[in-house]
Amino acid sequence: MSVDRSYIAQNQASRTRLRALTERLSEADLGRPLEGGWTVAAALAHLAFWDRWGRILLEKWEREGFVPITADADLLNGALLDEWLAIPLRDAARLSLAAAEAIDRKLEAVAPELLDAIAAANPRGIVRATHRNEHLDQIERALAG
Repeated sequence: MSVDRSYIAQNQASRTRLRALTERLSEADLGRPLEGGWTVAAALAHLAFWDRWGRILLEKWEREGFVPITADADLLNGALLDEWLAIPLRDAARLSLAAAEAIDRKLEAVAPELLDAIAAANPRGIVRATHRNEHLDQIERALAG
């Protein structure tokens, strides 16, 4: 199987959307509450974490070979929320964009065999746009209403 390379354009589009959003957010926007005790900035810090997690996994798999890793995202998100809320608002926005750029560049250069293995186990590992767009939609809804 060969992974459909359209993930590159999807990731790029979501990263462009993330950049446009973070550039226009005010401090008040970044501090705006979301559901469950989250804020816009915490959601951006969350995106940064999961994009960094993905990049670090890619680097591990390049060195050691692919072994699926399961993580309880809900538990990790719950454990990390206080840290994400403590990050300075502008830093959360900056970190989200830097992490998105880093994983997207990494994914563009990963060997096809590794991409195939990742895609078979978890397509969201490659199509970072899916996760980003979920939160970008959430943030835009909060800002609109």
